[in-house]
Amino acid sequence: MMLRLLFICLLATTLRAAERPNVLFIVVDDLRASVGVFGDKLAVTPNIDALGTRGTVFANAHCQIAICNPSRASVMTGMRPDTIRVWGLKKHFREEKPKVITLPQWFKQHGYHTHSIGKIYHGSGKPSTDPPSWSGQPEFDHCEKIDQYLLPKNRTGGKAAGAESSPSADSDHLDGKVAEAAIQKLRLLKRTRQPFFLAVGFRKPHMPFSAPAKYWALYDRAKLAQPINPRMPQGAPAIAAHQWPEARGYTDIPKQGAITAAKIAELRHGYYAATSFTDAQVGRVVGELKRLGLDRNTVISLYSDHGFHIGEQNLWGKLTNYDLGTRVPLLFVAPQQKTRGRVIRQAVELLDIYPTLTELCGLPKPDGLAGQSLARQLNQPEPVKNFALSQFPRPVAYNFKSAPPKSMGYSIRDDRYRLTQWIDFASGKVLAEEFYNYTLPRPESKNLIDHPQSTTPVARLRLKLEAFVKARP
Repeated sequence: MMLRLLFICLLATTLRAAERPNVLFIVVDDLRASVGVFGDKLAVTPNIDALGTRGTVFANAHCQIAICNPSRASVMTGMRPDTIRVWGLKKHFREEKPKVITLPQWFKQHGYHTHSIGKIYHGSGKPSTDPPSWSGQPEFDHCEKIDQYLLPKNRTGGKAAGAESSPSADSDHLDGKVAEAAIQKLRLLKRTRQPFFLAVGFRKPHMPFSAPAKYWALYDRAKLAQPINPRMPQGAPAIAAHQWPEARGYTDIPKQGAITAAKIAELRHGYYAATSFTDAQVGRVVGELKRLGLDRNTVISLYSDHGFHIGEQNLWGKLTNYDLGTRVPLLFVAPQQKTRGRVIRQAVELLDIYPTLTELCGLPKPDGLAGQSLARQLNQPEPVKNFALSQFPRPVAYNFKSAPPKSMGYSIRDDRYRLTQWIDFASGKVLAEEFYNYTLPRPESKNLIDHPQSTTPVARLRLKLEAFVKARP
């Protein structure tokens, strides 16, 4: 009798798990909000745009730190960079939090088959792997620089040209292979009753901006040639800038000094071409999900780990607390949502992804998450948290395993303003401040921290920011 009751209970649990929505978790590398549905009129991104019209777009979403490994670790653990003490590329979050339950691990513990294809955690070394997160062996989670080039002259084993156009097919590129692997995995998952959490990570438009020639042909280079705001904000502190350490490693970018106008135009063109290439791969995967009929019971989330400067503020790369460094695409499509195509402009954070997906799939919320669920926003226009906290260390470094940062810029963003404080990391002493008003035509052209009209919003945001800094681990 007891065995029969146990069998019935197990069967009921299995059925409930089978009825839960699947998750297609899409991650894009270095994609700022240069996407049509996020407001960029030059971007050719029909597939991500179509997802936006089917779901809910969070047009003012921000990463916690504008560099790959810490940002992704923050999303996957639901914890801020200071909590997991990951600020660079070399440290795995489990060195500090060995028992943390990651987002896919939580789904795995609740009956989901979890699988990783492409870049989900960091792209190389120990931080790229996390066996407890996945039900099986990840695919294409490691990548060498040579794998990101197609032209023989650039396949040197290290960084070569910053951009390349090649007479190649999508399937010749790593992201094309990731899309194909995701399609094959979806076909396998279609034949099972177990709900799935399928994570698919695309590496473009990360440098080098390598994409088939047909995606370069989508753009008129003359319209992309010059950044709108090519200088650092007037009155910005020197600590807010950097010397482009990532970009200057490429052979066609000088080790110091300015880039020629022609090279600026080529690199900007390449970034948009690589973006359109990735958009096409997203379309392939989502198209197969629909062809298989899985879209009727699958939650889709799409986010980018951070933004990217392509000449704006005289910067190339990420590593900043400006909007181009922290603001990223974030959207959700849920089969049960009633309202579609809504664009939400209040500020949210990538930390909100973890609790949002758990709520959308009917899972309990684990303890210790720093974000807030956005699930209700998919059905009704309720108030949003309207703040995002970002940070970045100085001096710029890629390895903080042996010592913490010397200084840290902490930045709070809402729907109208951004306040950034650069502090001594050990003592908390404020070294410099920046304030920007995004209701103005060119909001990051001048630091308005001392402007008389800034007094009230600065005081309000300063209270929130200083409370967060004081409470950091």
